Amino acid sequence: MAEATAKKEINLEKVVTPGQLVRKRFMRNKLAIVGVFILLGMFLFSFVGPFFSPYGEYTLFYISADGVEFSSDDLKGFDPSGAGVTIGNRQSPSSTHWLGTDKDGRDVFTRLMYGGRISLTIGIVVVFFQIVLGVTLGGIAGYFGGKIDNLIMRLVDVIYCLPTLPIMLIISSLLIAYKIPQDQKIYWLTLVMGLMGWASVARLVRAQILTLREREFMVATEATGIHPARRIIKHLIPNVMPQLIVVATMGMGSVILTEAAYSYLGIGVPFPYASWGNMVNVVSDPIIMRSYVFMWLPPGLCILITVLGFNFVGDGLRDAFDPKMKR
Repeated sequence: MAEATAKKEINLEKVVTPGQLVRKRFMRNKLAIVGVFILLGMFLFSFVGPFFSPYGEYTLFYISADGVEFSSDDLKGFDPSGAGVTIGNRQSPSSTHWLGTDKDGRDVFTRLMYGGRISLTIGIVVVFFQIVLGVTLGGIAGYFGGKIDNLIMRLVDVIYCLPTLPIMLIISSLLIAYKIPQDQKIYWLTLVMGLMGWASVARLVRAQILTLREREFMVATEATGIHPARRIIKHLIPNVMPQLIVVATMGMGSVILTEAAYSYLGIGVPFPYASWGNMVNVVSDPIIMRSYVFMWLPPGLCILITVLGFNFVGDGLRDAFDPKMKR
């Protein structure tokens, strides 16, 4: 009797919950761990780093006739049009400016931190908007089916058929024509990117719910009279969460690349706000591209490293949530 009890206790100790199994698989993936550290470093650099910077995002640097540098923060209301005073643009990296200054006389290293804050925030907000809208419409379509499913899926088809780049160009022209303030253009950019990207999430959620709604646990919830909204939120959506986490992680890198491409084309984050995309935009000038590598290479590397980090984490989560993976 005692031996049977001891064996039972040993077996209970070996039981691994699904969450522990996912965490164990994820921790075994070395690239995924590298991706976590990359993203942690980028978030600290972008959101905590500016608090330790001696300069502001919009601080301009001037050089007097005798070669002395001073900033617009030192002399409030200073008029730089005075004789012998020039804007300190395109300074090479030094102990004062680790990555030099850009063509407008702003510290590149400081703007790199503020640019990362905007790029990462846009990625997070856009993906959150896509997930919320996609889960809501995809869940309704997959659960109720029939005419509701047909209507939502035709809307998804329409979204897929819309050309994103021409729409962004039109919206950018409208914002300029109606003289929308520069700071509000960021919100419009985020909104449009979210509206154009939820269709794939909705299709994924619908497909998963179609396979889940006929299973025994869903039949039991229907027999007990649980409200349909509660069935979707409490029983169906949690079973789709692993796929959603992977989609959100992989989609974050795609959104950052898309924002960088839009900013490079001049329809993204407007000047004077910094993002990694519009900082790379200076490469359109062949002189800067050839002679001032320090102005465009660092933001390009930040985009590359951050997207790699999200992809590493996304691949790790996908493998961790895969039930076919070995224990």
